[in-house]
Amino acid sequence: MEEYIVYATVLVVGILIGSFLNVCIYRIPEKLDIVVQRSHCMNCNTRLKWYELIPIFSYIFLRGRCRTCKSKVSIQYPIIEALNGVFYVLVFYFYGWDSMYSFLLSLIYCLTISALIVLSVIDVKTKNIPVGVNIFLLVMGLATVMTKYFESGRSTDLVVDHVIGFFSISLFLLLLLYATKGRAIGGGDIKLMASAGLLLGWELVILAFLIGCVLASIIHPIRMRVENVGRSLAFGPYLSVGIVITIFYGRKMVEWYIDTLFV
Repeated sequence: MEEYIVYATVLVVGILIGSFLNVCIYRIPEKLDIVVQRSHCMNCNTRLKWYELIPIFSYIFLRGRCRTCKSKVSIQYPIIEALNGVFYVLVFYFYGWDSMYSFLLSLIYCLTISALIVLSVIDVKTKNIPVGVNIFLLVMGLATVMTKYFESGRSTDLVVDHVIGFFSISLFLLLLLYATKGRAIGGGDIKLMASAGLLLGWELVILAFLIGCVLASIIHPIRMRVENVGRSLAFGPYLSVGIVITIFYGRKMVEWYIDTLFV
């Protein structure tokens, strides 16, 4: 019973934070204050009442429209709120909360996934990855290294593994940036993979990058045909999906690959 209470609490917290993510997605590209400024309708500018700010339920009760001007509210809002809540539950299911270290790691990965959601939506809309989000991910990477360092009895090998991860993909992408004069990759993607490398370590960040590349090579050509989008793509969302998959299944995938290849 206690387990279900924990998961229910984590779900609610994730949904509430998901509501804040929507604020970040709208305000960061506009360079607006994400904390002080009160929420309002983007069409009529009316300040929202407290009951209009209840995640998911307010969207359902108001039938996806502003209470004042009746303009449609984007379905993005409840989707991101629900998605963030589900991811939080999955993280705590995979990593647990039984010890201080497992709880800290779960918390770090939850916040990391939230940042990747913000990064992905903004990148799709603007073709730009905000520096602030990458800095936040870098902090999450440092927090991961510190947590694992003390959990492992202060293993320096673990620290080296994550430091190598910081450079393993980002350095390659930096060389690619200069070789193609910015046509093949963006600076935001390089910073993203540097932070991801510190978070995951060198083996898992390579896997995350490969997953992102495979997804981009499959999905974007389909979008080019179906949605008539151009050849230029926002790479951040694909890399983010690769990172999230690796957070959940990366170690098992690497172990399966090694066992298949060498056994």
